[in-house]
This record gives sequence, C-alpha cells and structure tokens, in this order.
Amino acid sequence: MLKSITTKLAAFLVAVTALFAAAGAGTAQETSTWDAIKERGSLRIGVTQAPPWFYKELGADEWTGLGSSVGKAMAAELGVEFEPVEVTWGTAIAALQANKIDIMFVLDATPTRALAIDFPAQPLLYYALAVLADDDMKIETWADLNTDDMKLAVTQGTTMDTYVTKYLDKAEILRFPSNGESVAAFQSGRVKAVSLFHPPLIAMRKQIGRGQIVLPSPVRQSASSAGVRREADKTFRDWVSTAIAYYYSTGQTQVWYEDFLTEFGVDPSSVPAVRREEW
Repeated sequence: MLKSITTKLAAFLVAVTALFAAAGAGTAQETSTWDAIKERGSLRIGVTQAPPWFYKELGADEWTGLGSSVGKAMAAELGVEFEPVEVTWGTAIAALQANKIDIMFVLDATPTRALAIDFPAQPLLYYALAVLADDDMKIETWADLNTDDMKLAVTQGTTMDTYVTKYLDKAEILRFPSNGESVAAFQSGRVKAVSLFHPPLIAMRKQIGRGQIVLPSPVRQSASSAGVRREADKTFRDWVSTAIAYYYSTGQTQVWYEDFLTEFGVDPSSVPAVRREEW
C-alpha cells in the first residue's frame, strides 16, 4: 500500500516538474520584439487617421504625417520595411499586448497606461493647451481671455475644461460633449475662441478657414511618447528611446512636422512647434 502511494506521489512530482519545465521552455522560446522585427523584416507601426500625426488621403496607399515619418526612419535604420497597421487610439494598447503592432506613436505616457505597456524614457514631442480665436483678437496671456465679454468653448470634463475653469473666472465658458462640437461653436460664431491642445486645432482651423492658434502664457505643456509592448527583453524599448531622443535633439522631429504641414496646406509658421524649445 505504502509502495503504491509512493509510486503515485513520485509520478505526480514528475508530472509537475515536466509541466514547469514546459512552461519555462515556452517562456525561454518567446521571441522578443527586437528579434521578431529582424525575422519578419518589417516594423509594424500603429496608424490612425489623425493629422498631423497620421494621414492618408482617400484612395491613397501611403500614410504620411509626423508619426509615419518617424516610423519610416526607424524602419530604414533597422534595415526592414515600414508596415502600417490601422488601429484606433482606443485599441492601440490592446494591439500592442496582442502583438498586432510593434509601436504606437503619439501615445501619452500615463500611470494607468504604464501598467499595461512600456514607454521609452525620452518623450517623442511636446504639445500645449492652445486657443483657436478670432483673427482680430490680441492674445498673449490667459489673462487676455479672462474678460466679461469673452465666450470660450471647451470639451466638457477634459483637461482643458479644468484649466480654463480655474483661470478664466470672469469669462463665460460653454461646455460641449466633443471636440467637434466645441469647434463648431467657434465656427458658427457662438463663441470667440475654443480651447484644445494645439495639434487637433491645425486640421480644424484648415477646415474652418479662419482663426489664429495661440499658446497663451504661462504655457500649459504636455509630453507625448511612444508605446511599446511590455516584455523581459528591453532592447527594442531602449533603442526606441535613443532613436527618438536623437530625432528630437537634432531638430529632425520638427522638420518632419513642418514638412507634413506644408503638404497639408498649412503654413508651419502659423502654428506652434512640437519642440518646446521653439515656443
């Protein structure tokens, strides 16, 4: 009886050992992003229709925009093909986790997102809270907007809403459910200005055909980054950090940004830069 129990226990221990060994082997054999890119021969970039970051004309095959330019440069450095993969801002993190893409540009690093994916140490670019205002308005500081006759639109419940509510206590603030509705209020003349972070205002001003984009001082800035898959091997993440630091410090990031704006029909000198040193 004892011999039978001992035999069964030994068999059980062997099975458990084999199970852990198999699991360990599976982990050991998992291909890192760095190695997978080399083996596949392509760098998979998440893209979504969002100028000036990503843009593709109707019926066209090529993606342009700042994020696409950074991705193409990285692919060239790695000696692989640039492979755009369409996602949305809402699905980008899941796409990274599911190994559908290798990197997503212009993804802000937040504590919540950092629980799910990795971010390089170096920010990709900077943007700031801005206003799209009537052309005849003189705006240098937030105080210039804090008057009894000022009507300003913001998107309800956003960072913009919180900021202008705190600092523009004299102005009349109209809150709307979406960015589009906030800009529509400016377009229709219901408000004199609309406040958003400055990149989305570029395409919106082009569509409206009027207005000036201003970064009132003190500038309320925010950094944007690039999301990569979390894994034990940090080679790819660290290489991305080095690459985007180089592009930023040499001014190449700003050059790509201005090149797209010019192609998009926007005068680069009329909108804020993505390098905070140039504000």
